[in-house]
Amino acid sequence: MTRSELIAETAITLLAEVGMRGLTHRAVDEAAGLPPGSTSNLARTRAALLELTLTRLTILEREVFEAFMDAQDDPITLIAVALQKQLQDSRRTLARFELALEATRRPELRRIYDRTGVQFRDPAVALVAALGSPDPVRHGRQLIAYAEGVMFDALAGAGEIPSFENLRQGIEELLRGMLSTDTRAGSRTDPDKADREAAGPTPQA
Repeated sequence: MTRSELIAETAITLLAEVGMRGLTHRAVDEAAGLPPGSTSNLARTRAALLELTLTRLTILEREVFEAFMDAQDDPITLIAVALQKQLQDSRRTLARFELALEATRRPELRRIYDRTGVQFRDPAVALVAALGSPDPVRHGRQLIAYAEGVMFDALAGAGEIPSFENLRQGIEELLRGMLSTDTRAGSRTDPDKADREAAGPTPQA
């Protein structure tokens, strides 16, 4: 691990453990076991330190999702596994929550946060498009919003960490309701099929 990576990783841990106010150049030096001034030599301003931290965090989270998205499995399982991984490593997720809130007060950080977020939104849009979404941009954002809500509720809200089966079931229900898609079979469902079957054969003239 390079010194830059060590500093960024330490900053992520500090954000998760003590929050934004506890993230200082001196605190990073002490927690990382580096000589005083090491962090400020690499990232001279607080804005530079936050940018370094967010960049490293994005790389780590992208590696998690890319590892699962490359696997040959159904999309529901892939999303559930990736989401479970994020919940298990709460350090990264809590740090990102801290950075997201700080970005609302720092325009320069907001620009970076939005730019890195595209790396996660675009795959979500591509996934729902492949499932037959008539509006993949909107549905992709809804999928991201659902995943973010689950993580916030479990790690920062009043909820608890859901089981893998609960994660999978929730994602399946979301996609089926959002896309009217039989996600298990991977084909479009006919919303009138059940009514026709219940009514029986169509009378012949």
